[in-house]
Parts: sequence; C-alpha cells; structure tokens
Amino acid sequence: MSKRPQSLETTLVTIELLRRIPRKRRITAVQLHQQLLNAGVERDLRTIQRQLDMLTEHFDIERDERSKPYGYRWKEHASGLSLPVLSEQESLLLLLAEQQLRNLLPSRLMKSMEGFFQQARSNFETTSPEKPAQRWLRKVCVVSATQPLLPPKIDPDIFESVSNALYADVWLDIEYRNAAGQHKCASVMPLGLAQQGVRLYLVCRYAGYDNERTLALHRIASARMTDRTFERPSDFDLEQYDAEGNMGMGNGQHICLSFCIDSDAGRHLRESPLSHDQQIVEHDGCMDVSATLVDTEQLQWWLNGFGNKIRNIRREPAYPTLLRHKLSSP
Repeated sequence: MSKRPQSLETTLVTIELLRRIPRKRRITAVQLHQQLLNAGVERDLRTIQRQLDMLTEHFDIERDERSKPYGYRWKEHASGLSLPVLSEQESLLLLLAEQQLRNLLPSRLMKSMEGFFQQARSNFETTSPEKPAQRWLRKVCVVSATQPLLPPKIDPDIFESVSNALYADVWLDIEYRNAAGQHKCASVMPLGLAQQGVRLYLVCRYAGYDNERTLALHRIASARMTDRTFERPSDFDLEQYDAEGNMGMGNGQHICLSFCIDSDAGRHLRESPLSHDQQIVEHDGCMDVSATLVDTEQLQWWLNGFGNKIRNIRREPAYPTLLRHKLSSP
C-alpha cells in the first residue's frame, strides 16, 4: 500500500483537531495531543502546537493567553463550520453510550472520545430542561434484576492495560489474587471482556494452555501490557463461551430441568421463558415447568431464590456436550 501524501496526512490531523476543539470550554495543546495519540494519530506536541497556531489565524478559534498552558476554543459566535457541533440527538446518544459502555470499550478509545463526551455534557448544561432530549435522560434507566450491589473497585491503570491489550491482541503479564487470597503471576492471552451485573471479567488463556479461564478484574493486583502479539484462537468465540454457561459458573452441560412452582411465583415464566422448548402445565394453583438449558451455579441460585414455592426439582442429562472450555480461577 502506497504511503499517503504528507499534505493529506496534515489535512486529516487538522480535521481531527477541529473536531476536538470545544465551544463552551477551553482545551490545551497537551490535552489535544493526548486525545490524538489515543485515537492512533501520532504527532509530537510541537507539531500540534504549530497547527493550533495556524488554526487560530484562519478559523474562528481563540487562544487564551492569560496563563500557560494556553487554552483553545471556538469563538462564541463562530459560524461557517459544523465540524465541532454535536446535535441534540448526537449529544444524547453519546451520553447514554458513555454511561452504559464505559467498561466495554477500550480505554484508549474512551480517552480519545473524551472531547466529544465533554461537548455532549456541555450541550446539555446549556440546553433548556424542557427540550425532549434533555427530558429523555430522566425518562430511562437500567434496573437491576437482582439485589443491587456496589461495584468492586478496579484500578484504572489495570483496566487500561487489560482493555488495551485485548484491543491490540498482545500478551498481558498479570498478578492475580483468587477468591482464596492466593497470589499467582502469569502471562495471559486476553480473549474477551464480560460485564455481569456490576462485575467485570477477563476471559483469557494462560501461556502453555489451550483452555479458557475467567478472571475477575477486581482481583487482578497488577497488569502489564507487553509487546508480544498473538494470533487470536480460531476455535474461541465469546458468545458461544457464554452460551455454554461458562459465565454462569458451569461447564457447558445441558440438562432437562423440571420442577413444580406456585403459579403466582412462576407466572413471569410465560412472558420470559427459560428456553425455547420450555413447556408449562398448570393445575391446582401450581405450574409444572420443563426446559432444556445449561446447568450452572447461577441457575441453582435462581432456583434457591424461590424457597418453598418451588419443589420436585429434577435434572436429567439432555444430550452429550463437547466440553471445549473449562471455567476456573487459578
């Protein structure tokens, strides 16, 4: 592939800078430089400073020289360029994405988008509370299906190393503390990141092994992103890994589950079935339920939650399952 002309490279960097300069607040050359690095645009700070000087001469961008480092922003009545402007709908989408996807996007990507998140927040701070998009934020929320818990604390530097290594397909050197408090050091191949309730888990393979392990991110005591790349295993699929019950602390074994439950306690199963082949027979205020699904500890916790409203629980093997994965915590 031929190298892009220098003039085109300069133009692209200029556009990226214009997109990241806010209207309602000031941003420094250092902050813009870091955002570009996080977005994969590698330029030295001095180059960014020179381009900002050029932009202040040819665009409605002001430089605050009252103190160093200088701050840049679009002038209050700037017109003729729509690049830095986020619409009301775009601001709403960005704010909702920031709330719900912060732990599921690479740390580097989130940092590169910080300028846009700031613009979105600023747009809503100056927007009339009676506008539909502003009201929408007060109309939606994510509700926990279980007893709400506070999320365990995760070191931001560890999350950054893990997410960036996962994004770039490079090995991680970690120190991990399991549930029993034992510490182990290992090199792991990061394969997936899963959020379960308020907890985050890293799905990975240990060096020298071909099975998957699931590690709680808050139990990783240290993580260092290496420069050793790897080929992502062709036999691993995160969606399939979850479907086999591994995130629910199972081993992929399918069972035919049957039980009797009081009608008032099991009525929701008609609206939200346990499986596609679920069957229900009602009689005398009770429901006989049968379904084929993966046997997991999570399923057992769900059954235990009904107390004496559920009875006659039976598990029978559904069909042979090829166990390709094994869930364990070293």
